[in-house]
Amino acid sequence: MTTTTPDETYEPERAGRLLIAERDALIPLLREAPDEAYAVRTCCPGWTVRHVLAHCGSALMRVVEGRFEEGVFSAESNDRDIAERADWTNARVVDELERGLTEAGPVLAAAKGTLDGVALGEWVHAGDVREAWGKPGAYAGATLADALPLLAQFSKGAFARATPGLAVHADVDGRDEPLALGVTDGRRPPARYIGDAPTLIRLCAGRPLTGTRYELAGASESELVLFG
Repeated sequence: MTTTTPDETYEPERAGRLLIAERDALIPLLREAPDEAYAVRTCCPGWTVRHVLAHCGSALMRVVEGRFEEGVFSAESNDRDIAERADWTNARVVDELERGLTEAGPVLAAAKGTLDGVALGEWVHAGDVREAWGKPGAYAGATLADALPLLAQFSKGAFARATPGLAVHADVDGRDEPLALGVTDGRRPPARYIGDAPTLIRLCAGRPLTGTRYELAGASESELVLFG
């Protein structure tokens, strides 16, 4: 089980709550979009909006159905999942995504934190779609109340694997207490981030930072990337 810092109490229902909130906000946007909008390129290299949505729906259905064969969620596995949906209509892709967003929560809760990174990734990809379409709210909004604690939770394992000993105290605009990312081992002092929440999400998700303003000391941008 992934542990959290004292100020970010683990909540088994948090990941599912984030997915339901994203379902209610994103699915109507997708339903009203014309087919040509699905061919718009996103910040994910080589992926259009349709590719992102196909990946998101397939990943969630793997969770719902418990399909975790070797290599699942690798780049190769993701590409195969997208290719399997190549002849689907856009509406069918959205149908699968809506079902996954609806049904994955209880499975994530039962996994006691080990799969919560899937929910965080789905939320980031929803931001990718908004960004590609020029819609407001990418990596922002009321859902940050759940997304930021999930980011802190996910960072414990991700930083430990990629950069052991890295910890970041994030002074996020609007939060009374710093958000603690990673776990220090005492060999290096915690890095410090000062800025808004959407920019922190962009940093940790490896998304474009053009037009953002923030301060980062004690770590490089590349060290903060949790997933691409």
